[in-house]
Amino acid sequence: MYTVSDFRRGLPIVVDDQPYYVVEYHHFKMGRGRANIRTKLKHIKTGAVVEKVFSSNDSFKPPDLENKRMQYLYENTGEFVFMDSQTFEQIHVPVDKLGDAKWYLIENEEYPVLFLDNEAISVDFPASVILEVVETEPAVKGDTVTNITKPAKLQTGLEVKVPPFVKEGDKVKVDTRTGDYLERAN
Repeated sequence: MYTVSDFRRGLPIVVDDQPYYVVEYHHFKMGRGRANIRTKLKHIKTGAVVEKVFSSNDSFKPPDLENKRMQYLYENTGEFVFMDSQTFEQIHVPVDKLGDAKWYLIENEEYPVLFLDNEAISVDFPASVILEVVETEPAVKGDTVTNITKPAKLQTGLEVKVPPFVKEGDKVKVDTRTGDYLERAN
């Protein structure tokens, strides 16, 4: 059981039989009354953000979350198929559950998958991934201005802006939070 003194960003709690993450929290006290905690909570399944006020003596139970390392196999008609490496059980995760994260999935790689009540709800990614450039324009001789970029298509279908020296077959590091090119990888 958690109390309001345990609150921190990202803490998973159950409120009104619904799972939430704590996004923000602020203690406030008015006059002689008890201290209250004003929070912003993000629903784990739907992503909806709500504001709630709790008393200083409220308690909360943690949701039934489980993290499993699963291997990404392939995409099939709007679903991504993952396999548990220990039990060989396969699960199907709809595209809408992943959002933009689908651009960073590499076949046969393992990723931590978050489950809530035995239902996959999200895939965790590192801060950056290394992807191969499969299509880009050749560099134009004489382009030496520092801010010039060109579009490049990566192995997962993601398109990013890269410097002119990057060519097809190069591996580049991409930030998974913003989708931006970071650097050329070895």
